[in-house]
Amino acid sequence: MSAFDAVSVGQRVLIGEADALRELSSMLGESFVKAVETVFNAKGRVVCTGMGKSGHVARKIAATLASTGTSAMFVHPAEASHGDLGMIGPDDVVLALSKSGAGRELSDTLAYAKRFSIPLIAMTAVTESQLGQAADILLLLPDAPEATAEVSAPTTSTTLQMALGDALAVALLERRGFTASDFRVFHPGGKLGAMLRTVGDLMHGEQELPLAHIDAPMSDALLVMSEKRFGAVGVIDTAGALIGLITDGDLRRHMDGLMSHIAGEVMTRAPLTIAPSALAAEALKIMNERRITVLFVVEGERPVGVLHVHDLLRAGII
Repeated sequence: MSAFDAVSVGQRVLIGEADALRELSSMLGESFVKAVETVFNAKGRVVCTGMGKSGHVARKIAATLASTGTSAMFVHPAEASHGDLGMIGPDDVVLALSKSGAGRELSDTLAYAKRFSIPLIAMTAVTESQLGQAADILLLLPDAPEATAEVSAPTTSTTLQMALGDALAVALLERRGFTASDFRVFHPGGKLGAMLRTVGDLMHGEQELPLAHIDAPMSDALLVMSEKRFGAVGVIDTAGALIGLITDGDLRRHMDGLMSHIAGEVMTRAPLTIAPSALAAEALKIMNERRITVLFVVEGERPVGVLHVHDLLRAGII
């Protein structure tokens, strides 16, 4: 196959799936609202299940829900028929996926949900199917053709399932008021976890602060800069508020007669600062945009810490 033909096939697939997603978006309505509210009010977990490719999507949806504040798990329908139905409790909600809604492997799970009055949310393209008829809430998928029309391998249908699962997870996230701080609890590892750490987690505390009084002679300010090794000195007033910052650039601008000045005459006023509760990712954004390497951390106007770009590097954020 030529490169041109490959691109044409790829474009046909993507355009077809994009069209199906637009159709799915237009179909969202009261059933979707009911699904969100049912899961939101559930005391237990969302038990996601499906067979084959739908099972892979169900497993992913469970992982997405769990990482965004909705307790969820995946149960394989075949294993459910051999004892794992006991993992589904009366306070749970079942989310079952099947494009055709006719997979016999789901039968025992559907019957179990009905027997114990466990809410059943179905994600299927066939309303009159076994799954569609058993559902308490039907999230209907458009009956769009698969991208591999001749062999009908699950492609477009699983894209629709995945996207609808994402829509459900994000709607629940916003319904719960789930914040970045909450998200950080579930993602402590890797770069994502590092980006969600706070400035307070990474900053150097008050004992390491490079500070000089506004009236301090520059000889004293330079001594602090040398000892603390942050490449900068914060300047405070008589009330202890941070009012300025002295960096290498300030020193160069006042090189002539530098030692005859006091800190307040050399400093740059109103330096950029950040709160200890801010995310480390926010600190990195400020440093990149302003091309600086040091941020003082303040509460009110008083400095409580200092953050260097090297601290972000060591934390794995850069």
